[in-house]
Amino acid sequence: MSAVAEQTQVLADRINALEESSTLAMTKMARELAAQGHKVISLSVGEPDFKTPAFICEAAKKAIDDGFHGYSPVAGYPDLRKAIADKLKRDNNIDWKPENIVVSTGAKHSLANVIQVLVNPGDEVLIFAPYWVSYSEMVKLAEGKSVIVEGAFENGFKVTAAQMEAAITPRTKVVMYASPNNPTGAVYSEAELREIGAVLEKHEGIYVLADEIYEYINFTEEGHFSMGSIPALKDRVITVNGVAKGFAMTGWRIGFIGAAKWIADGVEKLQGQVTSGTNSIAQKAATAAFNGPLDTTIEMTKAYARRRDLVVGLLKEIPGFKVNVPDGAFYAFPDVSYYFGKSDGTNLIKDSDDFCNWLLNNSYVSTVAGSGFGAPNCIRISTAASDESLAEAVQRIKDAVATLK
Repeated sequence: MSAVAEQTQVLADRINALEESSTLAMTKMARELAAQGHKVISLSVGEPDFKTPAFICEAAKKAIDDGFHGYSPVAGYPDLRKAIADKLKRDNNIDWKPENIVVSTGAKHSLANVIQVLVNPGDEVLIFAPYWVSYSEMVKLAEGKSVIVEGAFENGFKVTAAQMEAAITPRTKVVMYASPNNPTGAVYSEAELREIGAVLEKHEGIYVLADEIYEYINFTEEGHFSMGSIPALKDRVITVNGVAKGFAMTGWRIGFIGAAKWIADGVEKLQGQVTSGTNSIAQKAATAAFNGPLDTTIEMTKAYARRRDLVVGLLKEIPGFKVNVPDGAFYAFPDVSYYFGKSDGTNLIKDSDDFCNWLLNNSYVSTVAGSGFGAPNCIRISTAASDESLAEAVQRIKDAVATLK
């Protein structure tokens, strides 16, 4: 037995059972090729290419000068929790008090906390697919069972209320979805979420984990709707959000939940034993973000909409690509299954993983395979890059696939 195999046997089963994040894996491969001198265009990471607004950075500098250098309260500073509660009331029509808010180290941490607090071994979590890569792995860590409900390409990748109802069993504990969606950019309308909510009203023991991290990056005229604003479901919806996408603050690592107090208390209890309170300086920056103007956020969203139109238009010119028009977030998610079974004479493309690896090594464009998102026929392309980089990347993809026969 090799040394690596022996070491793997020592690791806990829960770690050996986890899949590596496909987005992080592709980003790592892209960086390695770039370090070798290749001109790589990385469209694999879900990160805004804008700088954090200046007024937020100034708040962080002031926090340093004011001496916020110590441990913060486990659930977050009171002024931040109040700012979040005010934001939920103002933007989402969700009326929570600061005691219903728990601040964590990014929305990813918030999601993982809730799943650990609610899911027992064997509990089923209905996950609307396509889904963000970490959802099913978080459920696995909690020893729950992921039940994947697939949204059809023809329906904009959105799951219907009827589909969800058909998947509910006596073991269903949580329904988990994102709107706007990563990776598809799908946005659930108020009518669609109310239909889903009407089904859930008939099943009192089911909770909803609503990932709203892309809330502000929404291109629809209707705008964002939060299921947590439905009065009959308020105590059963856990709203997760943060500052990463809407305020270009990915590295600041601030996320939060808004939930019934007993759920918030459970998350605070867990967090107190695992990480305690999150970064003190970042919390002060986030307080400024939630209390401040949305001018920069609105301008960023306009740029993402323009890039969406650019990339979708160019992708539609590639033979064999099936492309929908995202309503939010900053991704395109084309179906590339036309190229499965084709070859450039040396490499055979069997699936989306092969396709993405082949693209990276032949055209130096980094994308992410849809297999990690529960959509194996697709690839995810981040549009969080300059117009020039996006246009060049799609042209490289178009030139590359022309060699596949």
